[in-house]
Amino acid sequence: MDTAPIVLDGFLEEDSMPSDALGSTVRFRLTVSPTDERTDEMVLPCNVTDPALAHALIHDLVPGDKLRVTGHLHLPRTPDEPMWLAVTTLAVLETMPLPTEPAPAATATATLKRYGPYVCYFDADTPKVEIFTEDGEPVGTAEPGEIGELLEAFEQRQGGE
Repeated sequence: MDTAPIVLDGFLEEDSMPSDALGSTVRFRLTVSPTDERTDEMVLPCNVTDPALAHALIHDLVPGDKLRVTGHLHLPRTPDEPMWLAVTTLAVLETMPLPTEPAPAATATATLKRYGPYVCYFDADTPKVEIFTEDGEPVGTAEPGEIGELLEAFEQRQGGE
């Protein structure tokens, strides 16, 4: 059974995926973090059937953009069905911020990825990941498997000020 419309703010998790050959419907994942605590984050699968919204998701938005979506939450009827949001409206609240400090020269293997209020610069040419706040303040550098620990230590330092 469908539910009443809900409004959620979150970050586009990754590139949107067309659901059909024409790109008139799109699937994407939205990272919702109501408290900015990484443990409270939820990744919600979303679906868009409006061709104009689908076009914007495919061509205009990038992972890390902060969005406000309105839609109907579809709850699973059986244990093997997924929960998903049928998006009816979408607004861009913030575009993916870029670090204020110059990052190493971009290569085809470099990507930016958002973790809640943080932006990580991944470059396959180096084993380290540079991490910034969404305002561009440097957080530090870590190995990919140590990002969570660095963010937790940074948040503890910020809370103790």
